[in-house]
Amino acid sequence: MKPNFIQKVTNWGNFPIVEKEMKSEDSFRKIKEFVQNHNEIIARGNGRCYGDASLGESIFSTKKLNKFISFDRLNGIIECESGVLLSDVLEISVPQGYFLYVTPGTKFISVGGAIASDVHGKNHHSEGCFSEYVIDFKLMTENGDIIICSKEENSEKFYATIGGMGLTGIILSARFKLKNIETAYIRQESIKAENLDEIFRLFDESESWTYTVAWIDCLQKGKDIGRSILMRGEHAFAHELPQKFSKNPLRLKKKFSPTVPFYFPGFVLNALTVKLFNLLYYKKQTKKELKNIIDYETYFYPLDAINDWNKIYGKSGFIQYQMVIPKENGKEGMKKILETIANSGNGSFLAVLKLFGKNNSEAYNSFPIEGYTLALDFKVNSKLKKLVEQLDQTVQEFGGRIYLTKDSMSKSSLTDYLRNVESSKFVSLQHKRILNNK
Repeated sequence: MKPNFIQKVTNWGNFPIVEKEMKSEDSFRKIKEFVQNHNEIIARGNGRCYGDASLGESIFSTKKLNKFISFDRLNGIIECESGVLLSDVLEISVPQGYFLYVTPGTKFISVGGAIASDVHGKNHHSEGCFSEYVIDFKLMTENGDIIICSKEENSEKFYATIGGMGLTGIILSARFKLKNIETAYIRQESIKAENLDEIFRLFDESESWTYTVAWIDCLQKGKDIGRSILMRGEHAFAHELPQKFSKNPLRLKKKFSPTVPFYFPGFVLNALTVKLFNLLYYKKQTKKELKNIIDYETYFYPLDAINDWNKIYGKSGFIQYQMVIPKENGKEGMKKILETIANSGNGSFLAVLKLFGKNNSEAYNSFPIEGYTLALDFKVNSKLKKLVEQLDQTVQEFGGRIYLTKDSMSKSSLTDYLRNVESSKFVSLQHKRILNNK
């Protein structure tokens, strides 16, 4: 009998770290054997989620399921295995004039992970979630059977799997649609907002834009609470490009990507340094409004330019806390959340505010509801659990919910939108934690 593949496993936040069995295979027959021979399994893509959703007693890594199956260039349809990364998709599709309809803030996630988390981007108010462009996928169920799931075929499994956090089975491959683009560049406008009232007004005024996102200074208080910078964008047309980009409008020059070489000491990130960073970031844009043309990587994936940036938070790791507050309660709810964070001293220099539109999808496990979503990174420390409990209470008070892909600490009352995913075999540490809290 082969020895177990026990190893230390963690996701991008480096919290929690567990010692579990993890195996990767590229043969459907061997994957079936793995499923049939284990009692508790969860699939894991590239480990770029922040919490414990893709950690379990036995982990199946989809990294070896990394092959493209087909690319219909006429209709913009990709078929690939579930371990293919969005960065791989972009590498072959952008030069052909196609882009992802929906992308999160990193391109280093797997296609399977994008479906299981039903990722959203800066354009949910205009174009929805990733799942709205998924045609079908192959799913391995708990008895090792492989079924095709779509809106028409095995539709119950299709909708339960989307946003189902891997609890319905292992996604093996998928087909999804891409959007046409003329260039690899974004026409961007950056507008400074002095407070929460102004940034909400700017979001309202920008609903006709495809992409909107705001960096927000979460440590401001009083009249400056919600001080932020809105960045709205559209895919640039060829005639809009400056001459230096127009020669190869669909190809980007390779850039140097620095690497964080070691885990930063724990004292580096504190309330003072975060406050200083936020001040410098806000002051860096000297004009009230700035218009420019930037490449898609700079607009969508600014942090991907730095390898191993998660080490900045030190060996203790960090969590990302992301919630959504319904639109009718948005300003009041966000104000209370920002006040709670500012008073706690647990600042986040990566605080991102976005607008969600109406959820037209039938994928009931999908996180977004119409409203405002805020994502914040917090270094793990002794005060964090109390802060998360306070934030949970506020989110619940205003009728919101949290994003399971980011969660590693929150209570079950905020995660009850997850439905029809019960399985005797596909179980994550997050799922067990939630059940134990009930």
